[in-house]
Amino acid sequence: MRPLFATLIIALAAVITSAQTPPTLRIVPDGPNLPADLYYGTIKVKPLRLRPGTNTPITINDADFFVSQHYVDFLSRMPDQAGFNFWTSDLAQCGTNVACTEVHRVNVSGSFFLSIEFQETGYLVYRVHKSAFGDLAGKPVPVRRENFIPDSRSISSGVIVTQTGWQQVLENNKQAFMLAFVQRPEFQAAFPGTMTAAQFVDKLDLNAGRVLSSTETAQFVSDLGGTPSDPTKRASVLRSVAENSNLQQKEFNKAFVLMQYFGYLKRNPDQGQDHDFKGWQFWLDKLNQFDGNFINAEMVKAFITSIEYNQRF
Repeated sequence: MRPLFATLIIALAAVITSAQTPPTLRIVPDGPNLPADLYYGTIKVKPLRLRPGTNTPITINDADFFVSQHYVDFLSRMPDQAGFNFWTSDLAQCGTNVACTEVHRVNVSGSFFLSIEFQETGYLVYRVHKSAFGDLAGKPVPVRRENFIPDSRSISSGVIVTQTGWQQVLENNKQAFMLAFVQRPEFQAAFPGTMTAAQFVDKLDLNAGRVLSSTETAQFVSDLGGTPSDPTKRASVLRSVAENSNLQQKEFNKAFVLMQYFGYLKRNPDQGQDHDFKGWQFWLDKLNQFDGNFINAEMVKAFITSIEYNQRF
């Protein structure tokens, strides 16, 4: 059985002078049915997690908490029992072998980005933003975490891969998301209704990095037909471009690195202790150097053993 986590919150108050307004405790939810953070003023308060009925602390080094946190950070949901059992069993097989545990923690962690569930939800959202708008002005990525998270959760809502009917839930979510996306003001401003079918497809292809073949381009122009401003048709074409295999391959490593920041550190690459994308670029160069092998690049290992990641807990 998955252990129930008892949480004892210990708030450390700063000395407040009579002329100051005392800070207040704020509970900041991470999302529906997900763990919340506690703040004392602007200071995040770390919880002391104890195993029920004991004084034994729960840490990110514990297999059960490590796995559960990955579901929250990358799939935006609590773990299903089957998935939880699978990944914790993978870690448990190492016993007290520290070297074995280190290797398996890296493999388990990296598997969440590579999973069908994330590839069909979070990574698809990344590619939708890339196809719609290209990279952000002055930045080498197409989306910020504050925009990525709600979009990703919109597509992943109710999706648990391997459970009965998950494909239909995912398909319904994708269709609803795409239709809503092309009706957003920022999309309509970038793709006004006066655009011809050829102009619409060409701009998507340009933003995506010229990934379409001439055959695909002609097909999408034909799909839009004489009503290229029709939201349903636009949604279908946008999705087709975002799901293009050339785009998936081209952006894969860039997205993999970006998700290290979004998931493990819960921030954008140019925030917190970083002020630009040099850190992101460093890991992208290293991942490319090792042909996308995150184990040999030691990328995932670096993030899950980083001080910043471990200080979250």
